[in-house]
Amino acid sequence: MSKAPVRIDVVSDVVCPWCFIGKKRLEKAVALIPDIPVEVHFRPYYLNDWIPREGVARDEYLTTKFGSPERYHGIAGRVAAAAAAEGLVYASDRINRQPNTIDAHRLIRWADAIGRAPQMKQRLMELYFTEGADLTDREVLVKAASEVGLNAEEVRAALATDKDEAEIEREVQQAKDAGIQGVPFFILAGKYGISGAQEPAALAQAIRQISDEQTQASA
Repeated sequence: MSKAPVRIDVVSDVVCPWCFIGKKRLEKAVALIPDIPVEVHFRPYYLNDWIPREGVARDEYLTTKFGSPERYHGIAGRVAAAAAAEGLVYASDRINRQPNTIDAHRLIRWADAIGRAPQMKQRLMELYFTEGADLTDREVLVKAASEVGLNAEEVRAALATDKDEAEIEREVQQAKDAGIQGVPFFILAGKYGISGAQEPAALAQAIRQISDEQTQASA
């Protein structure tokens, strides 16, 4: 009997370092269960909903959130180590600006229409965490979009409008209304929630269990 597919909705933000790590761990989890069809969808969330549209200086952000940039150094070191263990580079010292992420979420939504949402999400997070790029810079976003297969001119034009902004805001509010207060948050089969960047084996076990339950229910 073929295994029942499992839908996974990943509620996350592109400037959340544990979301960066959690995406990689989910990919590793899926690789551990090749016999189970998995359908992944990315849902928007604002790690910092108070950041203005134009973003703020990174030091200002760190001072507001942690008391001072220096206080974040220890946390950054632990996150960088966790990222490195997954083959990722978290170079917090390269980040000079803390962006508002609504435009990044719009790009992911547009990339989803051509089946490239995972690639768009990955590229945006690499730009931010590894390269220190400013995700409020429209040309940075346009170039990233073109790299994953979107039309640069169409994206540039769409970013200049409010296209899909209401939909992004609605989905973010839905996550809050559902009680999601931290990300990444994985919703399996539309009803089981897993919070945090769980280890691949634990995620794989949860996915398999749900698939087994759904396979038995449909037998």
